[in-house]
Amino acid sequence: MSKLYSYKPKKVLFIATRQIGDVLVTTPLISRARELWPDAEFHFLGYRGKLDMLKGNPDIAEIIETSDRPRLPEYLALFNRLFQRYDLAIVTQPSDRAYLYGLLAAFRRVGVLGGHPQGQTGIDNTDRKAERQNAWKKAICIHTINVDYFKQHVIVEKLRLLEVFYKNAQDLFSKQIVVTPPKEESLTPVIASQLLSPYVVVHPGPLTAYKRWPLSYWQILITWLVSQGWQVVLSASSAKQDLQLNQEILSLLDESTRQKVIDTAGKLSIPQAASLIRGALLYVGVDTSITHLAAACNTKTIALFGPTPPTNFGPWPNGFIGTEPYVLRARTQMNGYVTILQGPGECVPCRKAGCDDHPNSLSECLDLLEPAQVITAIEQALSKA
Repeated sequence: MSKLYSYKPKKVLFIATRQIGDVLVTTPLISRARELWPDAEFHFLGYRGKLDMLKGNPDIAEIIETSDRPRLPEYLALFNRLFQRYDLAIVTQPSDRAYLYGLLAAFRRVGVLGGHPQGQTGIDNTDRKAERQNAWKKAICIHTINVDYFKQHVIVEKLRLLEVFYKNAQDLFSKQIVVTPPKEESLTPVIASQLLSPYVVVHPGPLTAYKRWPLSYWQILITWLVSQGWQVVLSASSAKQDLQLNQEILSLLDESTRQKVIDTAGKLSIPQAASLIRGALLYVGVDTSITHLAAACNTKTIALFGPTPPTNFGPWPNGFIGTEPYVLRARTQMNGYVTILQGPGECVPCRKAGCDDHPNSLSECLDLLEPAQVITAIEQALSKA
């Protein structure tokens, strides 16, 4: 397919049918697309309840929500709303449904193609099953990008969807790449009245159990933070397992430490979380979407990583120029305001769902990432101007 340097779409649909973190990492793509097409109208399609990361985004004219499991009436309504209304669809996830939405909505499409890597050593091998599954997606697109779970950052993956519209693809990465957080919303009066400066935001709850850090380690860390004279604000979603996790952590704290901790679990919208994090001295969290949000807010961020390769999904250090801010394996690595910590082991990162490769598995690399390593990283991050 020839390059489309002079292509000027009037209406563009971005499609991200996954989690809130997957929506946030599309924002550099949206910004670059705006630079390419300053007069185009941008819409965004995603799952209901997962699009708060785009609230107040200046480049998005309309947000279209759909269920993650739509029934026939919703499909029909979506069909009528989307059918051939766009010049270009940018499909940012490799799911079949996302591609079908793109096929329905636009005359032209670019998209991300998934794969089925068996591990780091086999990442460069062609997966025949994936090739068969991807054949029809390639056929309906003018340009596609393959996922690389070890050697390509997810933000680079999204930006490369625009390669076909550039004379020199490296121009995509020759200036600062910025993740755009949602427009901030005021905290509720109850929470705002409890905040004392300086405070540290701690977000212990990941989407899946294999990304958890041990409870006793949170106890040690929070006790140390309070001993430094800082208030600690516990953050979490309203999901039952996150609420329970925060309560379990609080139950381990002695009374004097507990008095210096605010639990905001389930009480903040995503834009309110952005407001909270922006005002923080520091953020400490596991491999989850709110950690990416902290980095996007330019707050000093300590990210605890286990099986996930930071080269693929490490929180982007805002303003970084280039294609890879991190190395695959390092006990501690800092770039800009972001510090990523990993546990020991030659298997790190494995990209499996924990050691037993299922959502409720333990991850030994996180069990061996001791609080002392985190405390040292905090001291180093705060000593850096």
